[in-house]
Amino acid sequence: MDIAFIPSPSRGVLNLGPIPLRGYAFCIILGVFLAVWIGNRRWIARGGRAGTVADIAVWAVPFGLVGGRLYHVITDYQLYFSEGRDWVDAFKIWEGGLGIWGAISLGAVGAWIGARRRGIPLPAYADAVAPGIALAQAAGRWGNWFNQELYGKATDLPWALKITSSDDGRVPGTYHPTFLYESLWCIGVALLVIWADRRFKLGHGRAFALYVAAYCAGRGWIEYMRVDEAHHVLGLRLNVWTAILVFAAAVAYIVVSARLRPGREEIVEPGAAPAEGDDATAKSATGEPGTAKSGAAGATTEEKPGRDGTGASGGTRGTGSTDKNGDKAGSSGKG
Repeated sequence: MDIAFIPSPSRGVLNLGPIPLRGYAFCIILGVFLAVWIGNRRWIARGGRAGTVADIAVWAVPFGLVGGRLYHVITDYQLYFSEGRDWVDAFKIWEGGLGIWGAISLGAVGAWIGARRRGIPLPAYADAVAPGIALAQAAGRWGNWFNQELYGKATDLPWALKITSSDDGRVPGTYHPTFLYESLWCIGVALLVIWADRRFKLGHGRAFALYVAAYCAGRGWIEYMRVDEAHHVLGLRLNVWTAILVFAAAVAYIVVSARLRPGREEIVEPGAAPAEGDDATAKSATGEPGTAKSGAAGATTEEKPGRDGTGASGGTRGTGSTDKNGDKAGSSGKG
């Protein structure tokens, strides 16, 4: 007898009059909002303009949705094109079925188009939005809970997911909530990328590559637990092999990129204002705030003795040193 389990919703859609509010679509929209909001904050912190992330997302999100759906339909074509199936269902994205591999791949194409139109390097943009994408996936996985799909093997653990639907070959019972495992894993990935980015100043796409590698590491073992129908290659599910290959590629990129292009981009968006904290950094480097103003004031007072002829030699040396520092500080304040 099961004394504890995670209940499944009785239905995945709530009708608000003539408008259907689908749980799966709501989770996707929430994920997009999180990705853009977090990405925007990180982009501004790196020296970019507010709103740039959203402008590029206008290209990336539609491309990502199409790519995710295409990957799912191609790799699970039997669900839509086999005997007794209706191929029109391939367009019903609200019923579930988005492959993250296709979503990221084609979404990157859309992001490249948007970034190119603004003269922005795609790797810098990818680094900024990486943690947000991971959190978007964490939110999106709850859409599978609404649809009672993508669960794991049967279990009687206290956190087991109770499946009540018998549609499409489902067998009611309690199963591993793989959607929850992946959601929590993605939250951990986001925190890892944020920490590593602050600790090691990742740049040139390495923060995004870390996100990809960390996600694949979790997707591999979580995918292995799932029991839904899938294609197998050499005894492993297709998505397990995909996770292994993409993980290797992401790690290779981190290693090679760190050797060829160490450090982080100094300018991420042409014409943007300096990143927040640049002025503070400049002040701390001088050892005292207000150096520019004091330098300029010093230049004015030191010139007077030279004009009167008193202490001309000492005044000239003092003036030259002070003017030089004052000029430097003044130009830094303008930039």
